[in-house]
Amino acid sequence: MILQALNNYYQRLITQDAGIALPGYSQEKISYVLLLSPEGKLVEVQSIQVQAGKKRQPRLISVPQPEKRTSGVKSNFLWDKTSYVLGVSAKEGSRTAQEHQAFKALHHELLGDSSDPGLQALLKFLDQWTPEQFQPPLFDPEMLDSNLVFRLDGQMQYLHDTPTAQAIWSQLQAGADSKEGICLVTGQRQPLARLHPAIKGVNGAQSSGASIVSFNLESFSSYGKSQGDNAPVSEQAAFAYTTVLNHLLRRDDSNHQRLLIGDASVVFWAETASAAQAKAAEALCWESLDPPSDDASETDRLHQALDAVASGRALRELDPDLEDDTRLYVLGLAPNASRLSIRFWEDCSLHSFAKRLAEHFQDLALQPQPWKTAPALWRLLHATAPSRDGKSKAEDIPPQLAGELTRAILTGSRYPRSLLNQIIMRLRADGDISGMRVALCKAVLARDLRLGVKGINEEIPMSLDKEASNPGYRLGRLFAVLESAQRGALGKQVNATIRDRYYGAASATPATVFPMLLRNTQNHLAKLRKEKGGLAVTLEKEISEIIDGLPPQFPRSLRLEDQGRFAIGYYHQSQARFAHSKGEDADTTESTEQGAQE
Repeated sequence: MILQALNNYYQRLITQDAGIALPGYSQEKISYVLLLSPEGKLVEVQSIQVQAGKKRQPRLISVPQPEKRTSGVKSNFLWDKTSYVLGVSAKEGSRTAQEHQAFKALHHELLGDSSDPGLQALLKFLDQWTPEQFQPPLFDPEMLDSNLVFRLDGQMQYLHDTPTAQAIWSQLQAGADSKEGICLVTGQRQPLARLHPAIKGVNGAQSSGASIVSFNLESFSSYGKSQGDNAPVSEQAAFAYTTVLNHLLRRDDSNHQRLLIGDASVVFWAETASAAQAKAAEALCWESLDPPSDDASETDRLHQALDAVASGRALRELDPDLEDDTRLYVLGLAPNASRLSIRFWEDCSLHSFAKRLAEHFQDLALQPQPWKTAPALWRLLHATAPSRDGKSKAEDIPPQLAGELTRAILTGSRYPRSLLNQIIMRLRADGDISGMRVALCKAVLARDLRLGVKGINEEIPMSLDKEASNPGYRLGRLFAVLESAQRGALGKQVNATIRDRYYGAASATPATVFPMLLRNTQNHLAKLRKEKGGLAVTLEKEISEIIDGLPPQFPRSLRLEDQGRFAIGYYHQSQARFAHSKGEDADTTESTEQGAQE
């Protein structure tokens, strides 16, 4: 199904003239052009790099499809890196000479009978060239190991684009020794690919590329089948799906069909009647999975689209190019040695995709809102990693969890059970009770309740709910009030609050911690009565109101779900106190003190 969808997408891009490589060719990163005279003399070395921010990057050019190199020495046709073309490399070793010799041998074999002046100039250049000639001013050490192509002086075409070179390359491709069979992708009887072209651009995979379909061990050679025979895919289909994947995975600032979520490189595309409709659908997908943090207009557009779907309106009311029944494909690829693993795959209508994203943001909704714009998936995943001074690292995100969370959002199914467990563990370990983490706790519980998961039968408050009776939620509120009493009595200079020392134990085994915390709070309240009488009265009322709704005895332990409610209750109560601390609390304290004096 995945390869079929990719093959179909390649065929559509070809008809739309989207700049995708034709069969037998590939978009590769090329940095320099060697300009040759008809006599094979090197006239000039031209840089064709493009400016990307502060750095210059290679240009993507359609060239003959590269050889799939692992440990062997194989030359590409009419282009390659400097070790093959010029016999020079920044890497030390004797292999460079072998690579250069392989480049010369291949082109003398293929171009020896050609009368094309450009191809003959290349052969003359190779015969005259020695690696010692790699010297300034024509050459610079920064050129080492970059890819090169050739052009004849006075011509605009690269050598590999000339009709003669293309004809030689076509004959070379057609003469490949391959078996025929039924292609699993097209269903037609065609020459089968023994090795599939490499897929590049997946974060963490080998820089030379990796494969989705690959067999190279004896255990895969049963019944006389080896390598590509185990999963018969035609050469045409193998070229199509790998070419379009490389197109989707290209590292380009203008590429809005690629995202990094956890360790997965995510690509997506739309199947529509026109290129404009596809672009609109893919833009909505991009904005949904990675909401812009600095573009108010795009953020408003996303909110309008999700609100429209949630209220049952058609997407075309917002944009005539958005069609509800547009097919949308989302593929997540993760590195796995020399192969690629499929983290997730989703095929759905644009309406279903938008509806599930709307449900996701609804499940996350929390008051007060801990973000200015809807959080991107990568931000949510960072909340599952260890926090150091409020910061986390991408490499600490559990890779399996990233894929499972994305799959749950795309399919509308339950969030992974491990998500709540991971968040609770992180809250207890580093004490960073951020709004993002609390929102994830709320999302897991809210979605389980909506989907009718057994054992989840209580509403999850979006904002502070003083009537909520769940012990976990009330204990979280109580813990926040006790912390407020400590801060009020000891001031901002306190090195560590009860949250830093007792949050984990209080949320897991309340009976072992809360009696001691309440005894200590009496000391804090006694000090507050002398210095801030109004605040002491307010805190005492809050403590009394919360405890009155609890069972006679503190629970010995809380289930994982109730530990999530504990975090939500703590967040709601502490944020309510924070919101009033600079205004209403001061007024309340002053009026209460005056009333006590009267």
